[in-house]
Amino acid sequence: MAPMASMAHQAPLPHSVALLARRAATALAAAVVLGAAAAPAANADSPPASPKKLPDGLYGTKDPQYDGVWRQSLALLAQDTVGIRPAASAVKWLAGQQCADGSFTAFRAEPGKPCDAKTMRDTNQTAAAVQALAALGGHGDAVQKAVSWLKSVQNDDGGWSSMAGSASDANSTSVVIGALAAAGEKPRSVTSKKGGKTPYDGLLTFRLGCEAKEDARGAFTFQLKGAAPNADATAAAATGALGKGFVVEPAGKGANAPVKPLSCKDGEGKKAGSSDPAQAAAGGDGYLVAQLDKNGQHLLSAMPGAEKQPDVGNTADAVVALAAGRHGADAAKPLKWLEKNSADWAKQNGPAAYAQLVLAAHATGTDPRSFGGTDLVAALNATGPEPAAAAKKDADGSKDEGGLGLPWIIGIGLAIGAGIGFLLSSRRKSRL
Repeated sequence: MAPMASMAHQAPLPHSVALLARRAATALAAAVVLGAAAAPAANADSPPASPKKLPDGLYGTKDPQYDGVWRQSLALLAQDTVGIRPAASAVKWLAGQQCADGSFTAFRAEPGKPCDAKTMRDTNQTAAAVQALAALGGHGDAVQKAVSWLKSVQNDDGGWSSMAGSASDANSTSVVIGALAAAGEKPRSVTSKKGGKTPYDGLLTFRLGCEAKEDARGAFTFQLKGAAPNADATAAAATGALGKGFVVEPAGKGANAPVKPLSCKDGEGKKAGSSDPAQAAAGGDGYLVAQLDKNGQHLLSAMPGAEKQPDVGNTADAVVALAAGRHGADAAKPLKWLEKNSADWAKQNGPAAYAQLVLAAHATGTDPRSFGGTDLVAALNATGPEPAAAAKKDADGSKDEGGLGLPWIIGIGLAIGAGIGFLLSSRRKSRL
């Protein structure tokens, strides 16, 4: 791979697009060419025309055709996590992207035009929007409609694919679990119409156990059981198996549980994790730590032609997964690597990248405003409309409106419809 210092000579896919390409491998195809990059094609239909001018309120300056809702959701969620009230226009844009049936697609250039059969509804974009809108509060109706749609496209095995009707995959199932928890649902109680399978049943089908090669045990595949281990899927699944979403609350200095790789002695591995999501998460964390130690505390890219390049975003996901498992010391090592090596990557890839780093810092109790010499919060804010204000928190942890008053609330309500607030959800506790 090209060293980190020289990666600017290449033009990779925007990280959020590359991430979604991996997370929807059966529906999206990423094309990467040295010196240039093409956005992945979602299906055989002609993609919607890219906007000549980006809409007001949208974060980032690159074409939002494939990742608009995703990057907006992560940006708003990261701001909320650090006590920043996003701009009203940013929240309005995200809420306005929702289809009447509750789903979201990556980008609707004409949100006033109803979604039709050709609209490429996406579980990943929908689940990301649910997590953001639930955290912001005031969007109860939109959140519940989105959750209802996600339930309606649950596969018989209990999991989800990126596009409804396709085979389930570990990443999509994990991000939907996070959305369910954020909306106040108990993922274990969300079962498929046929077979009564839960999201955890679906997720654990991708786990590699004692039947796998020793160095793959505990990992998750992206989709097919028995396929090669996938670090990206493993990081997502290790977090999702604990019922957590993008935001993981720091467990504190005392949270330094040792990682326990999957053991296959005396049949222990077959028993542990075969149906226990927490055990499966622990095995996934063990695999991640082994890969991080092997590669110098970063994970490698799974994108075609880039297998030897560090994957900064996936490394950030691994930090969150390890923090979710209360493995503080193991999370601290790749976090230090990120502090030293992520600045150029985040600058190049924009709001979703900055948001991922903010969320990794938050999960470990690290100050995102002083992250390897970078103020991640300021950098994120600079990629979109100026935030409305810094939200204050009362002693009990509930949010104060920061003195914005009734006019601001009414303005949002008139623009996107008021609903019951869903606050903090999976950020406060794991809903298993």
